[in-house]
This record gives sequence, structure tokens and C-alpha cells, in this order.
Amino acid sequence: MLSNHKPGRTLAFLTLLLAFNWLNAGAAVIAVYHTSDVHGWYSARPALWDKENSTRTIGGFAAFSDLLKKETTPYLLLDSGDMFQGTPEGILTKGMASIVLMNQLGYAAGVPGNHDYDYGEPNFKTLVPGAAFPFLGANLYAKDGGAQADYLKPYTIIKKGGKKIAVLGLLGKHTATSTLPDNVKHLDFRDEAAEAAKWLPVIKKQNPDAVIVLAHLGLSEEYSLKRADISVKTFNPVPPLSTLSVARAAPGIDLLLGGHNHAGFLSGYRDPVSGVWFGESGYGLSYVTRAELSFNDATGELEGIKVELLPLWTDLTGEDPAVLKTIAGFKADVEREMGKVVGSAATDLGFAANGLDSPLGNWAADIMRKEAGTEIAFQNTKGLRAEIRKGEVRLRDLYQTMPFENTVVTMRLNGAQLKQVLADNFRIGRSLMQVSGLEAEYKQAPDGTAEEIILKRGGREIKPGEEFTVATNNYLAFGGDGGAAFGGGKEIKDTLVPVRDLMIKAFSTGPVKAPATGRIKRME
Repeated sequence: MLSNHKPGRTLAFLTLLLAFNWLNAGAAVIAVYHTSDVHGWYSARPALWDKENSTRTIGGFAAFSDLLKKETTPYLLLDSGDMFQGTPEGILTKGMASIVLMNQLGYAAGVPGNHDYDYGEPNFKTLVPGAAFPFLGANLYAKDGGAQADYLKPYTIIKKGGKKIAVLGLLGKHTATSTLPDNVKHLDFRDEAAEAAKWLPVIKKQNPDAVIVLAHLGLSEEYSLKRADISVKTFNPVPPLSTLSVARAAPGIDLLLGGHNHAGFLSGYRDPVSGVWFGESGYGLSYVTRAELSFNDATGELEGIKVELLPLWTDLTGEDPAVLKTIAGFKADVEREMGKVVGSAATDLGFAANGLDSPLGNWAADIMRKEAGTEIAFQNTKGLRAEIRKGEVRLRDLYQTMPFENTVVTMRLNGAQLKQVLADNFRIGRSLMQVSGLEAEYKQAPDGTAEEIILKRGGREIKPGEEFTVATNNYLAFGGDGGAAFGGGKEIKDTLVPVRDLMIKAFSTGPVKAPATGRIKRME
């Protein structure tokens, strides 16, 4: 029989066989790269938060692009939202710069974050047609009529390396109050776990080789702003507003990539109950998550997942010249305005070392109280996004510190309401509210909330029925996260004066010095 085979045919058969085996070998591993909460930080910057590497530059799309060029396995790129709100390039282009860069790198899918609605739903909808990838959101519906958002797909199937990867998208239900509530008052952000459970059977009918959930929701607020190894952590009970509840409600998920909390999981996390792997990628495109999906050569089935958080140190990754050129184009248009010097800082205005009141937060609350002429002022901690460093301060610095178009709102609150404001914002051992004209002491409960709160002004304890004039921002005053107690205020008035304008004015009058901390104290 062998003698009947012609050498040319044998050679062709062997060539095809080798090619087939090579293709199978190539399809055995697929890499998934994940970003979230980029917040407009398109460029590398010094890692000021890293004491050992504070002058070393990290992050940005150019570094990420060069990292991808070194990838040897088939890969796909996914993003969990909050793309642009945080820098002048992101803010002034209202997100279009993010779309251009994500197209350039070749993203496969994205999910809107809460801050992607900061300029309203119409603005976000203008971004979608420009994206060379689908935006996903299985749980977004119109309140009037209940129709699903037509600019978002519930899920997508991506073919990569001979495999079918299903990606289901979920917006955070918190979006109803974690952007300006008026922007999304017509939208129904339905329960993430229930919607995942509804869509998983639909997805499974298409026989995907792996199922990924992409969500603008985090595993645990406990790790907010932290990079941590949680590989041996146990979560009992399930944290509130957690991707863990999604994983346990919807059997069949292999990998869940979250965001919103600005947490980074160094080695991912595998839930022992559901078997789902989790990844989160921090803040500001300084780190990316790489998940490696391994498939059995014989059966083709998914047999293992490995998750790791990768730093984008530019001295290790390099920076893609083509991406740098794209970013430079955005910067040139923006820098003419943002490069203007507004004043100087006599000291650093930084974040709180102990998680309570900070020099930056105290200063922001102080200028609001002074300009509004009120007795007390409040500023949400998460509304301040970047420290102000000693020395010359440019308009760009203030846009990065206060990226939101918040305005000053005044009202009257009594002592009981003031106490409720702080009670609502003592969480995970931190104060999510900054104050001026007020001193607060509290005892911390085992769950990180406040067990007992004492408020004082000028050393005198405030009584529940006493009334005070108060200034805050419109996000908090009109239903934003942590601001429910402001809704009960009297004589509520939006001055329409931007908080950022008050910051500019403060720097124009002379060097700014950080106020002392200690306004909020934790009692033993």
C-alpha cells in the first residue's frame, strides 16, 4: 500500500498535519488583557504613590501597546469602564480620546462605567459608533417601557486562536447614584446577579469555549485603592455590591473582570464556592491584568486559568511611538489652555495617610465654606482624584484634582442630620467625607462603620436640634453616593459656582498651604 503513495502527496500530507498540530498548539493558550478605571490617564507618569519607585515612570497606552507587542499567544483586550473622566485630555474630548486609543490598541469589548455618564447618556451614545468594538451592558433598561438600551449589546462572542470566548457585560447598579443622578434618572440599572443568571443560559446555548463577565463592579470595597494578594482570602458573608454575588448566582462563568473600586489583585482570586476566577486592574492605567486561559489539547476544554497584575513600568515595556504620536495630538490641543500657571503651592496637598481627613480634603472643604459664607462644608473624599504638589500649579493640575463639573450648593442642616452625613460615610475604616468648620470623633465598629459619633464646633459638642448653614457640592446634595442626608436640608440652593473655579481663585490670591489634619479622629 505504501508503495502506491507518491512522495509529493506524502510531503503535502505531512505539511498539513504539522500545520494542524501547530494550530492546535497555538490555540491551547489564550491571553486576556484587562483594563478598568483608566480615567483619562493616557500617558505615563511618576509613580509617586510607590516610595521605592517614586521617580520611575509607569503606565499609559503607549507602554501597554509595547507590552502587547511582546505577547506571543493569541490575546484579546477588555475594559470595565470609567474610561475618560479624570484628565484634561479625557474631559475636554468628552471621551473621544479614549475611543481613539482603544481602537488603536485593538480592544475587543468594553462596559460603560458610572463616570462614562458624567456628561449624560446622549454624550456616551455619541462615542459608541466611533468604537471599533462593542460596548456591552446586559442590565441597562429604560424606566419608561422597559426596553433594553439599544446602543449596548448584552454579550458578544469573540473568536480568538480557534476558540469562542463569550463576554457578558454588566454595568454597576450603583451608577444610579455614582454619577450625577439627574444624568441617569430615566435609566433602570437592574440587579447584576439576576441579569447574569438570566443571560448565562442564553450564552451557553452557543457552546462557547469560555465565558467571561466584564463588569463595572468590584469584589470588595475593603481593597479600594489597594494592590493586594487576596489569593487565600475567604469572604463570608459576601461583601455588599460585590461581583462575588454575580459569580455565585450564575453558574457557568469562568472569569470575572471587575472594576470601580480601583483595586488591583496581584494574583487574581478564585472563589472556592463557584470556582470563578476574578481580576481587577487598579486605577489610571498603571497596571493591567493578564489572565491566561489554558485549553486541553485533546478535548479542547478549558482546564486552567492563571491571573496576574502587571505593572506598566516604561523602562521595562518601552513606549510605542505610534501611540505616543496619537496622545501628543490630544495634548497639543489641550495644553494651550491647561498649561497656564494658576499659582503655587507652598506645601504638598495630599491624601490622608490614615484614611480620615486629608490636607487636600480639608483645603477643598475650607475654600467651599469660605466662598459660600457658611458655617460648615463637606466634600466627598472620592471626588478629589489627584494630589497637588508643592511648587508651580497649572490649570491641568486642578482639572486632575477636581475632574468633575461639580457646583457649590448651600442649605441648612441640624445636628442630627450632620451626624447622619458622617455615619453614612464612615466605611471600611475610612472617612469618605471631608469636613470644614466641624470636628468629629467616632468609635469604629468591627465592620468598619461608625459605632458612636460625636460632633463639635470650637470644642463644643453639637446638639441634635441645632441648625447650621452648610456648603457641599451638587453631586452630594442631589442624591449622589453618600449624600442621602443632604436631601433633608432646608433652603437648598445651587449657586451654580463650579468648585474648580474656587480652587483657581484660591491659587490666584497667593501660595496655598495645606491646612492641618486631625478634624476627624478615631477613638480607641
